[in-house]
Amino acid sequence: MVQHIGIVACSAEGAALCYRTICAQGATILGRHAHPEISMHTPSLAEYVAHLERDDWQGVGELMLASAEKLARSGADFLICPDNTIHRAFSHVEPRSPLPFLHIAEVTAAEATRRGLRRVGVVGTSWLTESEVYPEKLAACGIGHMRPNTREGAEINRIIMDELTYGVFKPEAVAEFQRVFARMKADGCDAAALACTEIPLIMNDENSPLPTLDTTRLLAHAALRRATEGVAIAA
Repeated sequence: MVQHIGIVACSAEGAALCYRTICAQGATILGRHAHPEISMHTPSLAEYVAHLERDDWQGVGELMLASAEKLARSGADFLICPDNTIHRAFSHVEPRSPLPFLHIAEVTAAEATRRGLRRVGVVGTSWLTESEVYPEKLAACGIGHMRPNTREGAEINRIIMDELTYGVFKPEAVAEFQRVFARMKADGCDAAALACTEIPLIMNDENSPLPTLDTTRLLAHAALRRATEGVAIAA
């Protein structure tokens, strides 16, 4: 039985990329045009941002739980959240969630381990990169991390919130990420975690000075594997 995936969504661009990836890759396992059943719930991004700007992680968690409850009632078997930043509220969410979650940073740390990485640069919103979401998961796998410096972090946050979440993709933004990744490479990183679900819309292995960990697609692939565990691969 293929499991029903529930998506606790936050920002539209990142959630859409995750959703499209599951649907597109589903055919490789389930056959032509096939993918698991998927339900997604998305409150207004403005509601999340209001809590983020007040540093109200309990409030962020309550929004996530409201989505989780609705997805459970829709018949989902497990949940994913294709938004790195709001995983900072995960400690409020996990004990009360009606369904199990796949954790985006755990999925990414597992892939970093598989690749034999030693130190990963973590880029995303300031709320994410100033947190321990990724450092804790990477450290549990024996992997070091690096954060953006103050100037880099502020500019990356601006690009994400003022451009990428609106579907605005500028060459200047690509150039900024390239500068940051080049600096991290010079300082000893061997990969960069694209720890905002919109960053893969402009950065990838082809234009990055560092190999990338595409957290959005890694989560999508992990959800697809879980949903189809034990299902025979289509010819």
